Amino acid sequence: MAPQISAAVLLYRRRRDGTEVLLVHPGGPFWAKKDLGAWSLPKGEIAEGEPALEAATREFREETGLAVDGEFTELKPVKQKGGKTVLAWAVEGDFDPSQLRSNTFSIEWPPRSGTFQAFPEVDRAAWFALPEARNRILAGQTDLLDQLARLLE
Repeated sequence: MAPQISAAVLLYRRRRDGTEVLLVHPGGPFWAKKDLGAWSLPKGEIAEGEPALEAATREFREETGLAVDGEFTELKPVKQKGGKTVLAWAVEGDFDPSQLRSNTFSIEWPPRSGTFQAFPEVDRAAWFALPEARNRILAGQTDLLDQLARLLE
């Protein structure tokens, strides 16, 4: 089985009181009541033959509705607890979370009911200062925040 690899965009903005990063909360019933340690960078799988940065920007657009552009800085890949490797690029920009437009996925819900329901891949997006983002983001992605902080020092 091939290793799982995802591509992500770490969108950040600078404020007088520090840097903020955009995180997204996964949609669907499994994540509905989870908050701390559940948020993520907008990310997704890389299609066969697709350049990783193109996958990252495509996934960002699919999960948020925003076509992100700018000067991308490649970060060192991280490996999450489940074994997935995340390739990420930091880019400065802005996004209004109230404008979130996520694609959807379908699953059988409730389980074994024979009924399939559609859920947004991402149900929320929010800006967080780096210290708060560290509390919200999946543990396997915290190093990406640390890399951004060092990059901006």
